Amino acid sequence: MNLQVIILAAGKGTRMRSSLPKVLHEIANTPLIEHVICTAKSLNPKKIIGVFGHGGDAVPRQMSKHDVCWVEQAEQLGTGHAVKQGMKEIDNDAMVLVLYGDVPLTTTETLSSLLSVASHSDTSIGLLTARLHNPTGYGRVVRNGTGIVQRIVEQKDASDTEKKINEVNTGILVAPAKELKTWLSGLSNKNAQGEYYLTDIFEMAAQCGFTVQTITSNALWEVEGVNNKRQLASLERQHQRLIADRLMEQGVTLMDPARIDVRGALTVGNDCLIDINSLFIGDVSLGDGVQVGANSIIKNSKIGAGVRISPNSIIENATIGDDCEIGPFARIRPDTVLANKVKVGNFVEIKKSNIDTGSKISHLSYVGDTKMGANVNVGAGTITCNYDGVNKSLTEIGDNVFIGSDTQLIAPVKIGNGATIGAGSTISKNAPSAELTLSRPKQLTIKGWQRPAKKIK
Repeated sequence: MNLQVIILAAGKGTRMRSSLPKVLHEIANTPLIEHVICTAKSLNPKKIIGVFGHGGDAVPRQMSKHDVCWVEQAEQLGTGHAVKQGMKEIDNDAMVLVLYGDVPLTTTETLSSLLSVASHSDTSIGLLTARLHNPTGYGRVVRNGTGIVQRIVEQKDASDTEKKINEVNTGILVAPAKELKTWLSGLSNKNAQGEYYLTDIFEMAAQCGFTVQTITSNALWEVEGVNNKRQLASLERQHQRLIADRLMEQGVTLMDPARIDVRGALTVGNDCLIDINSLFIGDVSLGDGVQVGANSIIKNSKIGAGVRISPNSIIENATIGDDCEIGPFARIRPDTVLANKVKVGNFVEIKKSNIDTGSKISHLSYVGDTKMGANVNVGAGTITCNYDGVNKSLTEIGDNVFIGSDTQLIAPVKIGNGATIGAGSTISKNAPSAELTLSRPKQLTIKGWQRPAKKIK
């Protein structure tokens, strides 16, 4: 099948109360229309045509990484008019699938089924419908006595009898391009809204001997569009619940499936556990047996097997080796690589550093621009002073080093293998291997010294 897709994305979205084009509002950090484009791509179409309008070229510009041909609908004269603009780029021998940039959660499986029924014969077109308890506002699917679709009538043009129909048009359809172009050229705007309705093509198709083959979506979120921030939030929660369900099917233990957010691609190994309010952004992978504590944030990072991430930790653009311990309240910043069995404790921040196997930075420390060897012990309150106000410099720490608490390592500086740094030291010169190095002023006691007394006014 020569499948070609038109995505309508020209609406203003007045009820969003935003200067941002409606289709650029986001679910899971991804614009609504990008969800639709990615679903369309999964069907392997020959072409994807996007129809934009309000917001100028903001939509095409933001979606420039996708292979989409963009066509402008300069005047918003209805869905029929919008599709007609897109049809200028469609080949005559194509089957055309019409999607909507503000309907983000339609699944590949549903669209594949729709394409299948539309291919039933040379005189078939496909329509995705839904049945609603309250169909107010939607176009009704009008069938004859034998159940054959005759036409679709919009709410404002429907009779009282037709308004009682609960099967509604979702707008998503499949039709042969040559006939669709003919039907679109015959549309009229003589209706209650003065617009060219795409839905009028179904009556034309029936009159031309075409059969409208329908499938009905049982999951209403698949066909729900976004018109306001409430609907946007509702679909965000639905999207996250779908992700949570997939994770649990893969064996992940979610302490509360309603309190996880995945804003990107999360891949998982066996026996992972994720506690409440965890947030995953970008491309994140969790190895076997990873445990993620409550309120943690992981962005664009690879987490090795057996890692324990305690609550309230943040990991960004980092690689964590196997069997590491992170947190609580730890922050791993970009370009950090932890080898296996590294411990990063509470209130520790690491940035752009390589930490080798078995090293421990357990409390209240900052390590930046550092190359640290294996089995190093870093005492509480230690910091690497890596920035002189202009340039960043490297701190190099060898294997089996012990660094006492409250130490400042002023880069560039090297600490040799097996060195010991005394607590409270400020190290500005290289420290030799296997020696104790410290900088500590002589302790003094000032006899008779008295604290200042508060002055009485």
